[in-house]
Amino acid sequence: MQRFFFNKRLIIILVTIIIGFTLIAFSIVVRNNRSTPTVIQQVGNSAVNLVDRVVGTPVNGLKDAGDSVSDLLNTYRENQTLKKKVDSLATHEVQNQVLKRENKKLKRELNLKNSLTDFKLITASVTARSPSSWQNQIIISKGSSAGIKKNQAVVSQYGLIGRVTEVNTSTSKVELISNNNSSADQFATQVLAKSGSVNGLITSYSKKTNLLTMGQIKSQRKISKGDKVVTSGLGGNSPEGLLVGKVVKVKKDEYGLSSTVLIKPAADLSDLQIVSVAKRID
Repeated sequence: MQRFFFNKRLIIILVTIIIGFTLIAFSIVVRNNRSTPTVIQQVGNSAVNLVDRVVGTPVNGLKDAGDSVSDLLNTYRENQTLKKKVDSLATHEVQNQVLKRENKKLKRELNLKNSLTDFKLITASVTARSPSSWQNQIIISKGSSAGIKKNQAVVSQYGLIGRVTEVNTSTSKVELISNNNSSADQFATQVLAKSGSVNGLITSYSKKTNLLTMGQIKSQRKISKGDKVVTSGLGGNSPEGLLVGKVVKVKKDEYGLSSTVLIKPAADLSDLQIVSVAKRID
C-alpha cells in the first residue's frame, strides 16, 4: 500500500513537471508571436508564474536549508578553533605562572648568594622525597661532579633546611632539620638576642606544631619572642648567619634561666623544589 502511494506521488510530480515545461514553452511561443491576443499572453504568463512558484519554492527551500547547514558547520568549526585557542591560552598562562614562581625562587637564591662571602651556593632541584621519610630526607640533582661534599649545609630560598649526608656522582642525599632520628647530627645555632648572641643546638622537631627545639643553652642572656635564629658556623661545615627561623617561645628552668627555645622554621619544609648547597670557598 505504501509503495502504491509513493508511486502515485511520483507520477503526480512528473506530470506536474511535464505540464510546467509545456506551459513555459507555450508561453515563450505566445510571447514571441506578436499576433497572439493579449488575453492569451496574460494567461500564459500567469501559468508560467504558477509553475515557477510550485517548482521553485521547494528548490529555494532546499537551497536555504543547505546554506543554513553550511553556516552551522562553519560556526561549529570556528567554535572548535576558538576552543583550541582558549585551551592553548590557558595552558600558556599556567606555564607562565610556574615560570614566574621558579624565577622568583631563583632570584631569592641569587640574593642569598650575594650575602655569603666565604661560601658559594650550588643550586639543585629536589628529585625524590619518600612519603615514609618525608620529614627526614630528600634527594637532590647535584653530586660530587658539581663539587658537593658530605656535611655541607643546604638551604631553600627562605632559610636552612638541612645538610648533605651522602654524596654520589650526580645526586646527593640531604638530611632535613626536621629529622628526629637520634643518630642525626645536630645543627649549631645562635639566637640573635638584643643582649647578644646565645649559642645552642637544634635538638628536635615537632611535626604537630612545626616547631624546632633549640637546647643546650648555657648563656644567661635574655631571649625574647621574635628573635632571629641563625647558624653559628661552629664546626666549619655550615656558614655562619644562615637563617634558621624565629623564636616563638622560651622555656625556663627552675632557676629562671632559658633552657630550651621553640623556633618556627624560616623554610617551608613541606614544599621543597629548588635548594642550594653551601660550598666553602678555599
